[in-house]
Amino acid sequence: MEQVEQQLIDKVVHIGRVTKVVKGGRIFKFTAIVIVGDMNGRVGIGEGKAKEVPDAIRKGLEDAKKNIFEVPMTNGTIPHEVTGVFGAATILMKPAVPGTGIISGGVTRSLFELAGVNNILAKSLRSRNPNNMLYAVLDGFKKLRKIDEVAKVRGKEISEIIKFTREDN
Repeated sequence: MEQVEQQLIDKVVHIGRVTKVVKGGRIFKFTAIVIVGDMNGRVGIGEGKAKEVPDAIRKGLEDAKKNIFEVPMTNGTIPHEVTGVFGAATILMKPAVPGTGIISGGVTRSLFELAGVNNILAKSLRSRNPNNMLYAVLDGFKKLRKIDEVAKVRGKEISEIIKFTREDN
């Protein structure tokens, strides 16, 4: 377990300040959104809240390590086009040919980098709230299926599915 944690790279993508006004003045607290990944198909998102920024980052890092999952990839990109939705945030993700790079903005770019996705086209269609955008990408990743999984569910060979899609175009 320790070896896996040492390979993870973490990145703080958003720090928010929350102010509570009370009779005696203002109370400041901080939220931190942290992503971790091994740049090889494993990524996690975590949130931390505390009175001090370093404590919030530490809590977010611990939370992200608990929420790691596998991202299905083929040749450094996603297997097919997918739309991820979380709250009001919607993101459209399309596979890209090698050499395209990561065409995405905001916090989603960091998530793709740490997941190990090298070529992808992504567009935020609605809300740009950093928290909801990350979870929308996560939703999209969870909807992805590799071709061998699809073939197994349909009870066919991979060659039958590939032949069918090529004739269709």
